[in-house]
Amino acid sequence: MALLLRLCTIAAFAIIIAAPSAHACSRDTACKVANGTYFIALPEASRRPPPAIMFLHGYGGSGKGTFRNRALIDALLERGYAVIAPDGSRRPDRDALSWSFHPKFPQMRDESAFLVSVRDAAIAEHGLDPDRIILSGFSVGGSMVSYLACARPDAFDAYAPVGGNFWRPHPTKCAGPVRMLHTHGWTDGTVPLEGRVLRGADSRDPNALIQGDIFHAMDIWRQTNACHFLKADGFDTDGPFWHRRWERCAPESALELALFPGGHRVPADWADMAINWFEAL
Repeated sequence: MALLLRLCTIAAFAIIIAAPSAHACSRDTACKVANGTYFIALPEASRRPPPAIMFLHGYGGSGKGTFRNRALIDALLERGYAVIAPDGSRRPDRDALSWSFHPKFPQMRDESAFLVSVRDAAIAEHGLDPDRIILSGFSVGGSMVSYLACARPDAFDAYAPVGGNFWRPHPTKCAGPVRMLHTHGWTDGTVPLEGRVLRGADSRDPNALIQGDIFHAMDIWRQTNACHFLKADGFDTDGPFWHRRWERCAPESALELALFPGGHRVPADWADMAINWFEAL
């Protein structure tokens, strides 16, 4: 009996010691996985296990810096969603963090594998709902979302890029249907709807670095989702967003474009709009 009590005491002590370390990472302290780090905030709502949005920062941002957008983060947490914010990778010739996906640049790490490992670690360590995780991101983070969705459509439950999608040369084919909501500013000058030349003489320069065309990206997603028609099936111009929805597409897929009268930013009300879209699927 004494030995049994001692073993129970040791086990209980081990649990007490281990429990804080399992959740020591937060919005201020990095969680570590293979090849990178992420930050996380959990909702106070009693819904368990909570769904989550993994949000990828733009060029020069960081996972921790994502939480400085208090309006966005608070809106997501208030809706009962955990927020996961991974750190991008660093190119040897640049100090800024970004995402390694462009075919013209060397891949600094396998970003898709990294993000999936973040997903799995967050589910295991923070008790998230494995069937309700959205991958989203802003600007080049939105582009990373799109390339992962194209290559691994089943990695996340839905995809919601903001202000960024494919780059030129656009992909010619994606692996399978997705559930995607793309949001973009009508007057975005950093990532215009038509894209822009970042390096090179003009768009005819074969060595130019050129952002993609959002309308072309939507055509790729229509083909990927096996949508019957080019024309959208549903429109909504009420409220702060102008929506175009393609509904006659592959089973379990979803495709929507949301435009707003603004520039290169995550617009106010985006969190509620995106969550309403996801929960209505």
